Amino acid sequence: MGERGLSPGPAVFCLYGNLGSGKTTFTQGFARGLGITARLLSPTFIIVRRYAMPKPYGFLYHIDLYRLQSESEMKDLGISEILQDHTSFVVIEWAEKLGDVKPERRTDISFFVTGGGYHSIEVAGHI
Repeated sequence: MGERGLSPGPAVFCLYGNLGSGKTTFTQGFARGLGITARLLSPTFIIVRRYAMPKPYGFLYHIDLYRLQSESEMKDLGISEILQDHTSFVVIEWAEKLGDVKPERRTDISFFVTGGGYHSIEVAGHI
């Protein structure tokens, strides 16, 4: 169990929203908040990027499922195993493509572009 007894370790964040709604920008800021100094690039073409985190944690996994065509591709990429790594944070863009692989314990974050160039974010936790 984690520090507060709520989950076994760091967390999974499932991000939803159209292109340009702020998912990657959010992830970049999240990484900075975790103390990661490396420049985060969108993993759109390679799907998974892994960044070392300051101890006692493992990694930040930044996953972008935009180009994924099937759940079998997730198996080939080891996404189920990544979701089992309770020492690491996992941020997944286009999480709606997870299907049955979506973990029960997660935080869903939805991004919306509103009028005038403003953005809106809705957060829902599943613990």
